[in-house]
Amino acid sequence: MRRKTIEASFFYGAPSEIFKLAKELRKNSTKAEQELWKHLKNKQINGFYFRRQHPIHRFIADFFCYKAKLVIELDGRVHEEITVKERDIEREKIIKEFGIKVIRFSNEEIFNEIDKVLYQIEKAINCKT
Repeated sequence: MRRKTIEASFFYGAPSEIFKLAKELRKNSTKAEQELWKHLKNKQINGFYFRRQHPIHRFIADFFCYKAKLVIELDGRVHEEITVKERDIEREKIIKEFGIKVIRFSNEEIFNEIDKVLYQIEKAINCKT
């Protein structure tokens, strides 16, 4: 079976079937994702537009800013497991091959240190522009 890909440059060749999953993930976002989204939506950080649950290649980024070429990933407890950590490292390596920077935050950082998180996001954006 031939896979269809969506050709917009900011999807980096994502196959069409990943878009349905991304839509479902947006409908069922985690509490940490909901909290960070309150601060990212509507261009609140330096006027930069973020997308949530955005397909990139064969992955879905928690948050993505195309203009800054920045992915933000939120890590819950499952990301502490060795196999998940290894998968995250490989995934990040592939995403970086597209010239995209990846920054990660734990759910605890989102809930307990949101000002620090937002500062680090702003800093990452400023490094790319």
